Amino acid sequence: MKLQRLAEKRLKAWHNNPQHRALLIDGARQVGKTYLVRQFAKSNYDVFLEINFIETPSAKTVFEGDLNADTLIANLSIYSNKPFVPGKTLIFLDEIQECPRARTAIKFLVDDGRFDYIESGSLLGVSYKEVPSYPVGYEEHLTMYPLTLQEFYWANGIQQSVIDEVGGAFKELRPVVEVFHQRLMSLFSYYMVVGGMPAAVSAFVETNDLNAVGNVQRDILSLYRQDIAKYADTSVGRMHIKSIFDAVPSQLNKKNKRFVLADLSKTARMERYASDFMWLADAGVVLPCRNVSEPVYPLKLNEKHSLMKVFLCDVGLLSAASAGSTALEIMQGNVGVNWGSSLENFVAQELTAQGFDLFYFDKAKIGEVDFLMQRGSAIVPVEAKSGKDFAVHAALDKLLAVKEWKLDSGFVLCNSNVEHEKKNDVVIDLPWYMTMFMKPQGF
Repeated sequence: MKLQRLAEKRLKAWHNNPQHRALLIDGARQVGKTYLVRQFAKSNYDVFLEINFIETPSAKTVFEGDLNADTLIANLSIYSNKPFVPGKTLIFLDEIQECPRARTAIKFLVDDGRFDYIESGSLLGVSYKEVPSYPVGYEEHLTMYPLTLQEFYWANGIQQSVIDEVGGAFKELRPVVEVFHQRLMSLFSYYMVVGGMPAAVSAFVETNDLNAVGNVQRDILSLYRQDIAKYADTSVGRMHIKSIFDAVPSQLNKKNKRFVLADLSKTARMERYASDFMWLADAGVVLPCRNVSEPVYPLKLNEKHSLMKVFLCDVGLLSAASAGSTALEIMQGNVGVNWGSSLENFVAQELTAQGFDLFYFDKAKIGEVDFLMQRGSAIVPVEAKSGKDFAVHAALDKLLAVKEWKLDSGFVLCNSNVEHEKKNDVVIDLPWYMTMFMKPQGF
């Protein structure tokens, strides 16, 4: 089935810009990069050449000689065995991290200007092959993520008019029409299990079989472990990275959800493992959320590198990695389960997809607040509540009470409709699904 993606709008804007450069698309494996480019090419180009450097490593020979445009285009034309049409040809270089010289060649091809180029890769941030010369100034960048909640709603038949109406309710901070609210809450429960990996979403929409969804998710988790084994630089690095990856579900299941290295090894220290966390983050597999010393702008300058929570890139993968206990409850009809760590993972991946960097606050005299959003120069604290006691949020209240930090309001994401709390008029309760409307440039 064809899944509608928000990234399509970005591709169209890139294509319609007469001064566009090459488009570099990155993101974790299996988030739909290749499929999106293929579908876009069908609708917008007469000629399409796709080279996947993992599937066809022999294609690297195209870039082994001179890197001037005429030679490169002649080689590409011979390889494709089809004539290229200026202005109507897209050349797609997939898994380009496997061919560093192809990445270097992009600047010469873009300067030539006759054809369009899209590069893609799942491990572009992982430095295991050195690029001779990066094409600085010749690439535009797009990061893709698993399907967001809005894209999941589209896949399950929710019309854009409903999304727009609910978005209006978010902007005005008024309750959502109840019939819409109930439908979105019901589908949200399934998103917590299915997540946003395109193959998992397609399996769910086509079959409603969560067992089939689980099989897809476990295959993806296996693929990620294979990548660790194949691409991590050293045996020690592979061991560290795999230990971190496998520990994420259990670490998130703790009360404070902070990643504790001592649980991996009593002698583990952050300075030894920092590059291993970065490997997983650069591969798009995990989402680090840093603690900050103060909730003031800019948050980046207040982060503590040694204290962080670590989320998986997809809440559905977290469900599968956690032995699928939540999925079982859903299949048994219990859509009111306590989400626990899964809810925070959802918020982390949704905020990341919207463009936020991830931060949280935790101090002894105040307590832990799940997320801090930086919107312009304003800081907005967010609590993600999975149970019925969502009106109890002592840490958030204490944080907002510190006058020197000048925090105007806070959000509590919960299973309720929109509500302004009477006991604290600066705290607003929002249904979980409204996370999809939170943007760095404004709400």
